[in-house]
Amino acid sequence: MKILKIDHLGIAVNSIDQARSFWSDVLGLPFEGDETVAEQKVTTAFFPVGESEVELLESTAPDGPVAKYIDKRGQGIQHVAFRVENIDGALAELKAKGVRLIDETPRIGAGGARIAFLHPKDTQGVLVELCERQ
Repeated sequence: MKILKIDHLGIAVNSIDQARSFWSDVLGLPFEGDETVAEQKVTTAFFPVGESEVELLESTAPDGPVAKYIDKRGQGIQHVAFRVENIDGALAELKAKGVRLIDETPRIGAGGARIAFLHPKDTQGVLVELCERQ
């Protein structure tokens, strides 16, 4: 598996509109816009930082994964995403090594990226996302 870089840090927030002022106005990061991913019950907003990004995540439904995360742990870093060269190969390699996968096959995430999550029980409690972008 070839990890190319940290693609983004996912931060769960109650409101992108409220959180955006800190990331844009206070830190001066450019706001790239938002996108709703209905399948994942989330709206995302990206702020580039060098070759990586900060991704704000706002749930679109009370039963969405981000809403559940905030209910359990509060707002904050929800996941770290690594950009990989070949997500299919990476998942096969991790599965062969005994790593539990939330996603056995990639799905489409924000920006059209192919994504898959690893189970936090095998990553010392950190939700890890693999991301492949064209």
